[in-house]
Amino acid sequence: MRPMPIRPQPVPAATTQQQASARYLNNDEAAAFLRLSPRTLEKQRVIGGGPRFRKFGRRVMYAIADLEAWADSRSFEMTSDPRYAEQCAARRSGGR
Repeated sequence: MRPMPIRPQPVPAATTQQQASARYLNNDEAAAFLRLSPRTLEKQRVIGGGPRFRKFGRRVMYAIADLEAWADSRSFEMTSDPRYAEQCAARRSGGR
């Protein structure tokens, strides 16, 4: 007599969200995710102003949640938004 096959249990929604938020992208994947040049992310790691990154040995990795948070922090409703004007002025003066 054969044993009953093990049926996979449904995964709770919270677990799949945790797995998705813990996923890491390399530099090229993160650049594609943000629709930026990989070189742009490399420069931002050196001079600052880019998304948070992690180093695993020689590997540079970006968490998807960090990329989304960085992109969300750069959303504005209009060019007359005071935060937008401050950010543009800081870029022009060279400060970050």
